[in-house]
Amino acid sequence: MSDFWSLIEDSAGHADRAGWIECRLAARTPAEIVEFDVAFTAARRRAETWTMWAAAYRITSGLCSGDGFWYFLPWLVGLGRDSFDRLTADPDALAEVPQVRRLATMRVDQWTDVDWPEWEALNYVSRQAYDTATGESEGIIDALRALHHDYPEDPAPTGDRWAFDDETEMSRRLPRLSALFPSMSLGHAANGPLLNI
Repeated sequence: MSDFWSLIEDSAGHADRAGWIECRLAARTPAEIVEFDVAFTAARRRAETWTMWAAAYRITSGLCSGDGFWYFLPWLVGLGRDSFDRLTADPDALAEVPQVRRLATMRVDQWTDVDWPEWEALNYVSRQAYDTATGESEGIIDALRALHHDYPEDPAPTGDRWAFDDETEMSRRLPRLSALFPSMSLGHAANGPLLNI
């Protein structure tokens, strides 16, 4: 969809960004809603790497399960196209993102729901908009399959898998984030990385 990023970026500043996007999508044709979903999945897949998961894991003090990473990726998309392109090329550049720098000033157990780097609701806007536009419950899934696309519901990271609680490896691969978040302050790393997907 040619205006996928426009919708994402134009939603910034709205109290309910996902709802704002959903309303605009629901007014479009089913084919356009499917195009939005395909574009969103393509963007998500670009960022779906083990290194990006490690970055999210470090930022959240180890509280980043498969679901957590699944919700982190839309948040990354929500930063806008320029930031998204820069961060997918270099996940360690998350250390320069103002929202992430702010999180580094607080313990993770002090974060509010608004603070968490996640945007779960974006995962569902195309499905809900399609339901509204067509009256078909979850009809987008069949529409996507007809185009040989799946409706993904779990992360499938690419690249080299590595132990996120290995401090030497974390410092080597993500030096800026490791410096910004120097310790797993709540001790969650002791349980090992939450990699069950």
